Amino acid sequence: MDRLVCYDCGETYPAGEAARCACGEPLWFDTGGTEFSWPDASDGDGGGVRLGRDSLWRYESILPASQPGGLAAAAGGTPLFRAPSIEPSDGPRIHLKIEGTNPTGSFKDRGTAVGIGRLDGPVGTVSHGNMALSVAAHAAALDREAVILVAEDTPDSRLAMIAQHDPHLFRVRGEYGRLYDDTLERDLGVGFLNSDAPLRVAGQKTVAYEICEAFAPDAPDAVVLPVSSGGQASGVWKALRELDAAGLLPSVPRIYLAQAARCDPIARAFRRGDSRVEPVDGEPTAAVSINNADPPSGTRALAAARATDGGVVSVSEEAMLAETDRLAADAGVSVEPSCAVATAAVRELAAAGEFGPDDDVAAILTGSGYNYGPTEADASTVREVDRADVPDAVREIVS
Repeated sequence: MDRLVCYDCGETYPAGEAARCACGEPLWFDTGGTEFSWPDASDGDGGGVRLGRDSLWRYESILPASQPGGLAAAAGGTPLFRAPSIEPSDGPRIHLKIEGTNPTGSFKDRGTAVGIGRLDGPVGTVSHGNMALSVAAHAAALDREAVILVAEDTPDSRLAMIAQHDPHLFRVRGEYGRLYDDTLERDLGVGFLNSDAPLRVAGQKTVAYEICEAFAPDAPDAVVLPVSSGGQASGVWKALRELDAAGLLPSVPRIYLAQAARCDPIARAFRRGDSRVEPVDGEPTAAVSINNADPPSGTRALAAARATDGGVVSVSEEAMLAETDRLAADAGVSVEPSCAVATAAVRELAAAGEFGPDDDVAAILTGSGYNYGPTEADASTVREVDRADVPDAVREIVS
C-alpha cells in the first residue's frame, strides 16, 4: 500500500513522492482491497472503550498507517441511526451518520488519525476551522510539533479553540488561498495534512466503510454529504470502489453532494454538464466550513457523483438554516449550517423524485454544531422565573 495512483489517468507514484499527478489531479493510495472482508465482531484489542473494533482502526488492513495511540485511537466508530422525525412524508428513510462524536467534533479526525500514524516529525495544515483544531489536538496527544496556518481574518474565538492545544499557530497576511499550493511546492520540513492529502482521504474513506458495514449484507441506496474541498467526497467514492471490488456491495450507493448555493462551484459544473470544476466568485454564506470557491479536489468529487449516477445539489440559505433548526429541534442533533445542507439536499431530491419511500439514504453530518453554535440564546426561548414560581411554570407546560 505504498503506491499512489491518479483516479483520472491511472499514473502511479511512490507514496510520499507527490500529492498531485502530473495531469493536475489529486492522488490517492492504491489499495488492493479485493480480498477485504468485514472484520469479525470479536476483532479488536478488547482493551478499552473505542479502541480497535470500535474505531476506524477496525479497518486497519486497508489503511496506509498503523494505529499510533493517543487521541488517534479514538477516531471513527461514530453512530448511525434512522431519524424518522425529519423524514419527508414521501420518503426516503434517512439515516444520520453523526461525525460530531469524533474526538474534536468533526470528520477531520479520521484523516488526521491516519496521517499522524504514518508521518514522522512535525505535522501541519492550512485551515482555520475543524481541520486546524483536529491536527493541533492529535499532535498534542502524541507530543508532536504542529504548525497551523490560518487566515488573517480568523475570529479570535476560533483561534482560542485551536491555541489551547499549544501548536505553532500562524495568522497569515496576504493571499491565504495560495498557502495550499505553497505547502505542496516547498519542502518546509513539515508533513502537511491538507484537505485532500492522500493520507487524509485514506482516513476519511472509513466513514463509508462504517456506513456500508452497518447495512451489510445490503447497502444504502445513496450517501449524501456536504462538499467543500472534495476530499471527503473522494474518500467516500474510494471506499465504495474498494468495497465493490471486494464483492461486498449488492449495488453501489449513489453519491450526492451538497453545497451552499452562494458558493457552489461543483454544483455549477454538474448542472452545466462540465467534466471539470472551475473556480467561482462565491458570496458570503452561513455555511462557512464549505465556502470553498476553488476546491482542489472538485473535479474528483464531480467524477464521484457522475460515476455513481448521483448528483450535486445547491441549497439555499433559507433551506439550509431551516434544516439546521429542524435537525436540532426534531432529531436532537446540533450541527453547523455547513452540515445541514446534507439533509436539506435529501429533502430537495425527494421532492424532485430522486428518492422514494422505499429508499435508504445515509446522510453524513460532518461536524458538531456545539463548537460553532449561537453564543447567545434567543430571548424568546428563555423564561425568567422566581424559584418559588418554578412548580407552577412547569405544571403549565405539562398540563
